[in-house]
Amino acid sequence: MTARESILELQRRVNRSIIGQARVVERLVIALLADGNVLMEGLPGLAKTRAIKSLSKSLESNFSRIQFTPDLLPSDITGGEIYRSDGVGDAAFTFRQGPIFGNLILADEINRAPAKVQSALLEAMEERQVTVAGKRYPLPGLFMVLATQNPIEQEGTYPLPEAQMDRFLMHVRIDYPSDADEVEVLRLVRREQGGVPEADRAPQEERIAQRCVFDARAEIAEVTTAEAIESYIVALIAATRRPEEYGDTLKTWIAVGASPRGSLALDRCSRAHAWLQGRTYVVPEDVQAVAHDCLRHRVSLTYDAIADGVTSNGVIDEILRQVAVAA
Repeated sequence: MTARESILELQRRVNRSIIGQARVVERLVIALLADGNVLMEGLPGLAKTRAIKSLSKSLESNFSRIQFTPDLLPSDITGGEIYRSDGVGDAAFTFRQGPIFGNLILADEINRAPAKVQSALLEAMEERQVTVAGKRYPLPGLFMVLATQNPIEQEGTYPLPEAQMDRFLMHVRIDYPSDADEVEVLRLVRREQGGVPEADRAPQEERIAQRCVFDARAEIAEVTTAEAIESYIVALIAATRRPEEYGDTLKTWIAVGASPRGSLALDRCSRAHAWLQGRTYVVPEDVQAVAHDCLRHRVSLTYDAIADGVTSNGVIDEILRQVAVAA
């Protein structure tokens, strides 16, 4: 299979076990192809953890899960030096790797840990390395943090600082499935819990090789982005920084606009989206398809907007409506 066929097969397998969340699965695949990290937000029980686990089961990778709790320490994530002695006289400190040294890292309920622990992820997410006792330890070539957080529980949670939010390539929100999809969820879970005899089980599919991801990234790097599309991306970001140029509505909604990471995220994700659609060039629809997930955590709303019930999605909708595509 070609790299694209392999990635589409990976997407199909994950969709098979995550009913009614095709958009979420596509975003996970885009982030994987764009070599970025994802923050997933949704109510309990909406298959956030299941989606991440399904991706790791279908892809040749080492999966690590970190359950964030208020008593977690930074060394619980990065690992640390331990003192070893052979009992004769030779002794030394050796580094024992933490769960961050994997390919797919599930940071479950990341907002349950204090800022000191959350900051332990920053170097890993941005620099792809950790530093312990003055020594740097590189992370694997295939590395992605997939963090989850619950939007409704406030007791015992610590909101992520803006600097850390900006490190996530995409902020994906998960909604309830449709009634028809929920019926399929019932049937899927019933089959999984039904105790099918081993002789009657379908043979386990071979996992997609990591090489396919790297080959796909190489092809995506060749996807063409015309100057008009580049200007469109920059114009969208500029609208978040200078909303007064687009009327009083946006001016009263936006307090702080997106950083240059917003432009980079739109560029990387739109090229990955175009590649998944089988094109070697980016069109405006590719940028618009990923705009909400790339920008919703990078735009800070004013108190007036929050009081009026305005959401970041509504702000991005208005920006996409007002910013014209460059000719």
